[in-house]
Amino acid sequence: MRSSGVSGFADVGLRELVRQGAVPGPDVLASGYHVRPRLADEAFLDTPSLAGLMAGGLRSPEDVRQAVRANLARKVDWIKVLATERAGLADTDPRKQALTEEQLKAAVEEAGGVPVQAHAHGDEGARAAVRAGVRSIEHGTYLSAETIALMKEKGVFFVPTLTTVVDLVEAGGDYDVPALRNRGRHMLPRLRAAVRAAQQAGLKIATGADTGYGPNSLTRISHEVAAFVELGMTPAQALRTATLVPAELLRLEGRTGALEPGLEADLIAVEGNPLDDPVALQDVLLVVSNGRVALDRLDFTPRR
Repeated sequence: MRSSGVSGFADVGLRELVRQGAVPGPDVLASGYHVRPRLADEAFLDTPSLAGLMAGGLRSPEDVRQAVRANLARKVDWIKVLATERAGLADTDPRKQALTEEQLKAAVEEAGGVPVQAHAHGDEGARAAVRAGVRSIEHGTYLSAETIALMKEKGVFFVPTLTTVVDLVEAGGDYDVPALRNRGRHMLPRLRAAVRAAQQAGLKIATGADTGYGPNSLTRISHEVAAFVELGMTPAQALRTATLVPAELLRLEGRTGALEPGLEADLIAVEGNPLDDPVALQDVLLVVSNGRVALDRLDFTPRR
């Protein structure tokens, strides 16, 4: 599991608890705080040395470097940057570029060997992030053919988080705001078109979510796999977007992402065959993480 920005470095803490065997859970790749023009208020409580960024926000490349360094000091695995404004807030425009290309380049340079993921709905911000050297574009709602071609040229991964935009449109869920439903109705067909174009261009597409996975959350990775099939992928191609391709994106293809001898025992069991019906992924009966059973619901299924 790769986090994409969280307060209190909770992702770092969960990562370490899982590593120590204190809790059964996924291997966590932490990103710490989302690097954006105005950092989350909690960032200054965690790192008071960032106090100089409280009033004016991140205005220069050096400001961005300072925020990246604060994350690296907590030994994060990824850096998350905001290339465009967010879609899940009613008072923002997700098409508007947030950090400049110069700032994005500073983030990538400061991160060094730590990969950078870029939140980017709008095309201008996404293209700037790709030119800056990020490893993945998250969302990509308004990607143009030019930017998709540039992503292909540079080997940048595409994480559409399609089901999150579905969440904007539907009542309930993590984004239950009427204004966001109106926004989602415009965004959803554009993102579907972007996924189709990316698939045709041969981009590496990985599933992703933008949800708290709480009791009110509607969307899941399994929904995204089924949605990709509806957009023209074969079930096998869609299944790879949740297994092999993310493993490559996360630079873990030598450890996980497939059922092969020598790899970690990370797997789920479902009643049906997702190669015949991807919806089968929505009813998980068994979860094994690093060889440990984390969830076992097999007793609820008929014996055959």
